[in-house]
Amino acid sequence: MPNPDSPASNLQVQTADTQSVSASPEFAVEFWGVRGSIPAPGSETVRYGGNTSCVEMRVDGKRLIFDGGTGLRMLGKHLLKQMPVEAYLFFSHSHWDHIQGFPFFVPAFMQGNCFHIYGAIAPNGATMKQRLSDQMLHPNFPVPIQVMQSDLKFYDLFPGDVMQLGNITIETGPLNHPNTAMGYRVTWQERTVVYATDTEHYPDHLDENLLHLARNADILIYDACYTDEEYHDPKGPKIGWGHSTWQEAIKLAKAAGVKKAVIFHHDPNHSDDFLDGVEAQVRSVFPDSVLAREGMIIPVI
Repeated sequence: MPNPDSPASNLQVQTADTQSVSASPEFAVEFWGVRGSIPAPGSETVRYGGNTSCVEMRVDGKRLIFDGGTGLRMLGKHLLKQMPVEAYLFFSHSHWDHIQGFPFFVPAFMQGNCFHIYGAIAPNGATMKQRLSDQMLHPNFPVPIQVMQSDLKFYDLFPGDVMQLGNITIETGPLNHPNTAMGYRVTWQERTVVYATDTEHYPDHLDENLLHLARNADILIYDACYTDEEYHDPKGPKIGWGHSTWQEAIKLAKAAGVKKAVIFHHDPNHSDDFLDGVEAQVRSVFPDSVLAREGMIIPVI
């Protein structure tokens, strides 16, 4: 498997504009895109943000990036101030909302930067390199991936693989999603963050793969695109669409012994006011939880 580098946490939540220099832990999570399906810009999504999935983890001096939705473009602009850049990109899968920011990731076009890119092989046999390349071909995009002048290194992962990046352990596991997806568990010095999107819960039992991946995690970032009411709505049910609910997120978090649940992959139709209501309900049953917002930083201390 790939290896290119051969007590409860005290968790806090900050926003990028309020984070002080003194609050720069060696393990922190920052959210650059928190939406699912399609970007949702506009006056009703300002507080939570409208960019699609992209989460950054800064761990022991390394930069880990999970998924490349439109939030990756914003992260790229930020990284231009820190050149040269080396980072590790982990893709859950290649549905459009998780890769559409990659062609607009400016640091990848610049010499001197290095990006290690990981993902599972698709059911049709396509590697992550093939899928990222395909979306940049005519007639869909004006320039091919070969125009990117950074050093791009691609690695194939298989659900269940465990890899090391220095002192960081990264475990993987299968998620329940159409055409498959993969979740990640990142552990450093007995502190753990789990990234689990996109995944759909089972009707009669908790997902054993997710229970194992999320076991005793400090933070669980979980796909809760819908509410239970939306998921089971007889006029337009979301069953089989590959996403879950905040109620199922809390069930999983409690069963797995998770300390903090982060509700993620917000439906593009959910306004700031709607999400405020969801967050109030979530906290009423699991107080140490939060809805993901662009710019939110969670130090894992």
